[in-house]
Amino acid sequence: MPPTLASLVQHSALKLTVRAGEDRLETPVRWAHVSELADPVPYLEGGELLLVTAMTLDAEDPEAMRRYVRRLVAAGVVGLGFAVGVNYEDVPDALVEAAKEERLPLLAVPRRTPFIAISKAVSAAIAADQYRAVTAGFEAQREMTRAALAEGPAAVVARLAAHVDGWAALYDTSGAVVAAAPEWAARRAARFTGDVERLRERSAPASAVVGGAEGDDRVELQSLGSGRRVRGALAVGTGAPLGTAERYAVHSAVALLTLATERSRSLQAAEQRLGAAVLRMLLAGQPDHARAVAGDLYGGLLDAPFRLLIAELSGEPDTEAGGDPLAAFAESLESSASRAGEAVLVVPDSDGRLAVLAADGGAVVAACTAAYADKEAEDAETVVGLSAPTGPIAAAGAYKQAEQALSVARRRGRALVEHEELAAGSILPLLADDAVRAFADGMLRALHEHDATGRGDLVASLRAWLSRHGQWDAAAADLGVHRHTLRYRMRRVEEILGRSLDDPDVRMELWLSLKTTSAPASD
Repeated sequence: MPPTLASLVQHSALKLTVRAGEDRLETPVRWAHVSELADPVPYLEGGELLLVTAMTLDAEDPEAMRRYVRRLVAAGVVGLGFAVGVNYEDVPDALVEAAKEERLPLLAVPRRTPFIAISKAVSAAIAADQYRAVTAGFEAQREMTRAALAEGPAAVVARLAAHVDGWAALYDTSGAVVAAAPEWAARRAARFTGDVERLRERSAPASAVVGGAEGDDRVELQSLGSGRRVRGALAVGTGAPLGTAERYAVHSAVALLTLATERSRSLQAAEQRLGAAVLRMLLAGQPDHARAVAGDLYGGLLDAPFRLLIAELSGEPDTEAGGDPLAAFAESLESSASRAGEAVLVVPDSDGRLAVLAADGGAVVAACTAAYADKEAEDAETVVGLSAPTGPIAAAGAYKQAEQALSVARRRGRALVEHEELAAGSILPLLADDAVRAFADGMLRALHEHDATGRGDLVASLRAWLSRHGQWDAAAADLGVHRHTLRYRMRRVEEILGRSLDDPDVRMELWLSLKTTSAPASD
């Protein structure tokens, strides 16, 4: 604790006595200062114990003393020490009354106590308090360092909360709470997710103070990360501003958690290289080798159905905005996996895309589909294709499924498409683009031009005949014409197109052309 007026009064060598302001003796003293000026306020910072002999003061004038004391109180002076037996044999009543009116502590300093003794006592107490703070800070640093090495970041957060006599929370890159202490603090920390997200938008290192209103915690946020990109955040909630010892503890925690974050990034890079090797083996049809290389890190992921996900940028990267949307997307998936305690394999490929292998029905797939399923590509930074559930033996097929789903997502303007949508639906929506429609229009143009002259209904007849798989009687009945009429029309179709309807490829092309030109222009 810093020195207070009460501790100075209790100092046996100083022999100070209290004449006013007895109820404010617990006020901390920042310094002891001597000034005989009638107005010393321009030379004060606040928090001082002002020492005077009243050499230039009319200390017996009540009005002058009221003005003098009011100026001192307004300047933040915490106490006034008056030397008795120098210019006045005792503290003048006018000064005592003025101090009582303003509740300013007034101390009588006996002649045998030099002002320098009071200054030394204050200085020594401040130095001792700073030493205690530094010692406590170093002890906190040692304790948190041991916790970081033995137990990890969550233990650092727990030790920090104990040292600041409050609560602490650690946030990951997505702004989610990954550790909090005490246990009840997790819900409170979640209230500041928005503030953490705003902190992430600033270059590291960054800090902010939120809350602090009457009845609320004072919450200090500190960014984590050694580079310009924020890798996480630390929140510290206390009932009052941090003291020196608490400040040391917070700075130590920030350093340790930043080191843990950077160390995690190095480990993640090594894991990513291992994951790339596992994925290459799976795609090469070597599941046994892939499982051997995966070991405990990814082995569990290969023992259950998984999905392959391929993501790429939805447009050109915004170089002015900075950051890497694919990297941010990968971090969000890894954070989801970490919170759920499940493995995820994330590998950048040679085409500038991201390949992800995640457990079917797990947190990663759920987070991805929840965030992207109903979003348009133009509203998302990345576009995603997701395979059907599969296993190690069929990984190559799943990769192709994810690529196909990604291609369809691009064409449809969707942020995410699952391959199961394609398998369960119709192929026709996949053909609804300008190139296919142009082909279909060209294929049928001559028939439409013939019908436009009023010389027959070849397009409708062709559609009916193809829909009945070439059955003359059934198709003629649908059209309400004789089967010989229908046969004549189909010969005219062959003559106009220069193609044989006996060729199954021709029938397929004509049928798809008819379906495409009758479908809506967009999905």
